[in-house]
Amino acid sequence: MAMNRSEATDGQMAADGNTLGQLGGVPSFARSLVTGGIGFCLVSLCVFATVAFAERWMYMRLGLFGAYLAWTALFILLGGGVLGSLVVGRWRLPRFYLLFGAAFFAYAVGWVGAYFLLRGAAGEWVGSLAGSLLMGLVLAAGFGVAHSALKLSVIIFAANSVGYFLGSALNETVRGHVGMLLWGVMYGLWLGAGLGAALYFAQAREADRAS
Repeated sequence: MAMNRSEATDGQMAADGNTLGQLGGVPSFARSLVTGGIGFCLVSLCVFATVAFAERWMYMRLGLFGAYLAWTALFILLGGGVLGSLVVGRWRLPRFYLLFGAAFFAYAVGWVGAYFLLRGAAGEWVGSLAGSLLMGLVLAAGFGVAHSALKLSVIIFAANSVGYFLGSALNETVRGHVGMLLWGVMYGLWLGAGLGAALYFAQAREADRAS
């Protein structure tokens, strides 16, 4: 059946409206990448600054595990606010802190546990994998998209590994306070972009499943 331009336009608008309705106001993929990357980069820079300038003091006052716990808490406190701005629906701020806190704590446990067990490059790679898998599982469970757990984990693992090892290489090259800060920039930029992408896909999948 023939369709005039007005009908076609109306149909396209309706289709676009349905798509937006399915996504339920979820920020675009591009916005999720940029907000996650830049925002978490600033968060990571703040946390790595405490490593660069106060690592010895923190070890003396808090002990090894106390210092790692403090750094984890900082990532959750500061990162939750940044990434929470990308979340709509039942996990929007401030409730997102509960989900992100559980996800990042699981990531930290997987990472630190593997690193202290294996040490060296093997510990770093296994830690990146274990931490990313745990974080992906928690996020997938939280958004009710268990079938997407592997996809989210792969995204986080790829972004986390690039950021961590690129930052580590910069730190080894530059060294000192500046090297550590550059490590924080690279780590936060890549992991933040990965988390932004993971949140986008999780919410899009959740909205699609609910429609």
